[in-house]
Amino acid sequence: MINMNIIKPKLIFYENPYLKEYKSKVIKIEGNTIWLNETIFFAESGGQESDRGQIENISLIDVDPDSFGHIMESEPQFEVGDIVHLKLDWDRRYRMMRLHSATHIVYFAVREILGDLKIIGSHVSPERARLDYVFNGRISDYFPQIMEIINTVISKPRDIVIYRKPDNPQIRIWKMGSWETPCSGLHVKSTAEIGNIRLKRRNLGRGKERIEIYLA
Repeated sequence: MINMNIIKPKLIFYENPYLKEYKSKVIKIEGNTIWLNETIFFAESGGQESDRGQIENISLIDVDPDSFGHIMESEPQFEVGDIVHLKLDWDRRYRMMRLHSATHIVYFAVREILGDLKIIGSHVSPERARLDYVFNGRISDYFPQIMEIINTVISKPRDIVIYRKPDNPQIRIWKMGSWETPCSGLHVKSTAEIGNIRLKRRNLGRGKERIEIYLA
């Protein structure tokens, strides 16, 4: 059984989400799971999936969001105390950063048109993101108005800022203009990096609607 009493590593990805490679010290190994004193690998949070990559050329298949154990494809040959090379699957990460920021923009555009709907789910993967709402009717009927707001926002570069709440530094805030929301995920610095956004509606059953978000 994995010991959960692990010191949380320094989360380098929050300091610089654009960092692709790094050196870190191994502090614990159990089978094919290792713990590091610092990491560039994001663990699932805020609806965003965990990163993938390599540690000393061994594939990273997941990061445990509770213990921050790095789960490897096979048992490593290195030992506790060794300094190891971390290499991020950057293409995967960057697409999720773009999609995650796009998701917030969609959320606020929906709120502008339909009000503060109840969200019952969200997820960000490399392929697409989604927002699940309590809503009676076809939410896609409102896509033209929603897309008008989205296209206006992404038509010119706007800064995306991440800051921590002064009264609670554990809470990170995503902010773009007057829009802001708590978020523990990773994001791009500007709307210029997102590209075109495409929406798709999926019905989840009576009174439940999903908006799927894609990058063109």
